[in-house]
Amino acid sequence: MIRREFISLAAAFPLAGGTALAQTTGPLVPLRVASAPDEDVLGALWGQSSGIFRRYGLDVRLQAMNSGAAVGAAVVGGAIDIGKSSLVSLITAHTKGIPFVLIAPAGVYNSKAPIVGLLVKKGAQIKSARDLNGKTFSVPSLNDQYSIAIKGWMDQRGGDWQSLKFLELPNSAVPQAIEDNRVDAASIANPILSEAIASGKVDMIGRTFDAIGSHFIQACYFVTADFATKNRDVVERFSKAIAESGAYCNAHHAATVQLLSDFTKVSPETISHMTRTEIGTTLDPRELQPVIDASAKYKLIASAFPAREMIAPFLR
Repeated sequence: MIRREFISLAAAFPLAGGTALAQTTGPLVPLRVASAPDEDVLGALWGQSSGIFRRYGLDVRLQAMNSGAAVGAAVVGGAIDIGKSSLVSLITAHTKGIPFVLIAPAGVYNSKAPIVGLLVKKGAQIKSARDLNGKTFSVPSLNDQYSIAIKGWMDQRGGDWQSLKFLELPNSAVPQAIEDNRVDAASIANPILSEAIASGKVDMIGRTFDAIGSHFIQACYFVTADFATKNRDVVERFSKAIAESGAYCNAHHAATVQLLSDFTKVSPETISHMTRTEIGTTLDPRELQPVIDASAKYKLIASAFPAREMIAPFLR
């Protein structure tokens, strides 16, 4: 998620992420990787637990952080080698000159297996985009991927997104906020989406991420440009390992339930019954461009740019 503190925290650190890890002694190269406890970090989780990373000569130590903002600040400051964050926050960082480069995909949105839904209170008589004009939406952060998708969804269905009000709330607080009439609607992802629907207290009336595209990368692993330059071989091995791990995870959902539960603290039962996030295996610029274009359309960034600019040069 993009956060206001993403830029301010990052600015508090010197650029210290360029140590040449290839010089580390021993058969395995240690890598410090961090992510918020999201499902789309599963590629790294499985790569670590299954031994895939070790086969690529990497000793990955995965750490959970509270937000993408904290991950970004840690990467800039050199406390973490590789971070995982939402694509929107990385797009914003790119346009502000923060030297991040993408090295592997994490989560992919697929409209054929949607993981994000637009919720309203059960019985609220809200059925369409027009019914939501002037209403208050909850978003994890103002001008994040959720708010961009909401605006696009309203646009495409005859609503007036400029009439909307936005309130920042963590996704975990959204179901109760809707029930208490603090907000009228919210777009949230699994597993909280599945838990909220199962409660019987909300109705789902749309799939807002479809407004961005039918299939696009929504989160990525990233490093500083300096780190990538000094550790090209390590970065390439990490990228290949993530692709292999992601392909396994997409084909073996049951095998990853407990692993994901341990990292996210979501119950295995909830994970077993929800639509699972597609884990990315290819860093395709065409899968990044829809999010960049939507960010420009709704003025999160001044103008669109080619997605290839964000990818580490040797991975393009």
